[in-house]
Amino acid sequence: MKFTELAIPGVILVEPTVFPDERGFFLETFHEQKYRAGGIAASFVQDNHSRSVAGTLRGLHSQRRQPQGKLVRVIEGEIFDVAVDVRRGSPTFAKWVGVRLSAENFHQLYIPPGFVHGFCVLSPIAQVEYKCTDYYAPKDEQSVVWNDPDIGISWPIPPGTAPIVSPKDESAPRLAEILDQLPEYYSE
Repeated sequence: MKFTELAIPGVILVEPTVFPDERGFFLETFHEQKYRAGGIAASFVQDNHSRSVAGTLRGLHSQRRQPQGKLVRVIEGEIFDVAVDVRRGSPTFAKWVGVRLSAENFHQLYIPPGFVHGFCVLSPIAQVEYKCTDYYAPKDEQSVVWNDPDIGISWPIPPGTAPIVSPKDESAPRLAEILDQLPEYYSE
């Protein structure tokens, strides 16, 4: 199992060891001791599952007072998964990282609390499962518009194609409009 910290500290790409044979494959999708040793010391309390069609873009989402860390994986299809640091005062504030996660590569992305998260679907269908470090709290939800020019995410969307976005995500504010609502960065 391989753990790689990406360009933003705390965001970790997980490459599980997969054991394929003529019957199919086997892998561990979570093992607390191994993940802790790999830099993910989170305690997960909720699992979520979504299914989306090609061209869907979900995000960018977080929670204010109950921030969630997320461990994301794809069980069908492929997505481009994105984490944006929104911790005020962080040296990587408003910076983003993105990776391709698929059912074929088995990779996972750990996104710590204090980040907004989103993904776009690159395959005809994508099913995404993710573990969360805190419970979903609808009244605590916070969003940033997916195409905020101050963040500048390079979504792999074909030119001239509009992603399928929920009305809530389409009308989300820019990061600059919610600065006073964002969590403070604390170095360890």
